[in-house]
Amino acid sequence: MSDDKTENLKKLPLDGWHRTQGGRMVPFAGYEMPVQYEGVMAEHLWTRENAGLFDVSHMGQLQLVGEGAAEALEAIVPGNISALAVGKIRYTLLLAQDGGILDDLMVTNTGRNLYLVVNGATKHDDIAYFEAQLPSGVTLSHLEDQALLALQGPKANEALSKLNISPMQPEWPLPTDLYFMEAGPFLWGDVPLGISRSGYTGEDGFEISVSAEHAEKLAAALCALEEVKPIGLGARDSLRLEAGLPLYGHDMNADILPVEANLNFALSKARREEGSFAGAARVLAQYPAQAEKKRIGLLINGRQPIREGAQVVDTDGQNIGAVTSGGFSPTLQKPIAMAYVPMNKAETGTEILVEQRGKQIICTVVDMPFVPHNYHRKPKL
Repeated sequence: MSDDKTENLKKLPLDGWHRTQGGRMVPFAGYEMPVQYEGVMAEHLWTRENAGLFDVSHMGQLQLVGEGAAEALEAIVPGNISALAVGKIRYTLLLAQDGGILDDLMVTNTGRNLYLVVNGATKHDDIAYFEAQLPSGVTLSHLEDQALLALQGPKANEALSKLNISPMQPEWPLPTDLYFMEAGPFLWGDVPLGISRSGYTGEDGFEISVSAEHAEKLAAALCALEEVKPIGLGARDSLRLEAGLPLYGHDMNADILPVEANLNFALSKARREEGSFAGAARVLAQYPAQAEKKRIGLLINGRQPIREGAQVVDTDGQNIGAVTSGGFSPTLQKPIAMAYVPMNKAETGTEILVEQRGKQIICTVVDMPFVPHNYHRKPKL
């Protein structure tokens, strides 16, 4: 968790509700946030088997409006935003002018504007960068009065169907009819909701944008269902690690390029051919496999988890890389990690050494995700 000083921390709209539910609050991304309720292991396994409700209101919810907004955004992200259909979502990367990763984000074409979700710890820096780069006529708004809840797990769809949520227009789909990376505007009674079929746990699920004043009512209604329990940051982190999903500030930063981060899929073909995004020359010089290092998954020999900061070493004990995320996998019942290693050590099946507290531990490079994704994808025709 972060080193934020307690006196400077902000409170989530659901702060009091979390405490009533037994949430243990810790500093994270400038907020007091619930790390757990009944325990990380139990909450992790509950989400894998049922549905967990996460409060991710610390994330930055932004709105981009104006003629040419998609093209303006494409100047600093490598995603094909101009081709994004209404109701579709795209994962992309906010790139510095030298191609380093400033953040990762989700972009939704709502039909009226572009809706962006950026990381909580970087949102104010992101906003300043956007505003410095965007042309006149394109306006960025920070939706500070919106909360964001993530309902995740194999029973998320079943749970959401019980709330009698309706589409804004009768011809539009129900939220439970959405596929992965689709979104739309909905009504819960007279409460407007922005719902996307997305999340950062590897499970099926939804992210729900709701006004802060109605967030507690929605959270209480969801957690009153037998399928749903509130889940804290601890399980969110272990779930995203099992899913092989990088966390900004740990597995990515401004010194890392997209190919190094093993995020080639975020460099869309059309944008690679154009080469018109920030840092394109430097980024594309590494594509598809010319980087010197790469983010990989590790299966650890033994039961001792390896933590962020542990060093990858060669047979002579010289540092050649570093672990960026690590922990015990509740699903696999084994320790797992992500690390950056030289490209010649990145092949699946390669054994590498990690040094932690003076002890060398044998690890094996494995494919990610560690646990298969359970997204509700649209069938291919």
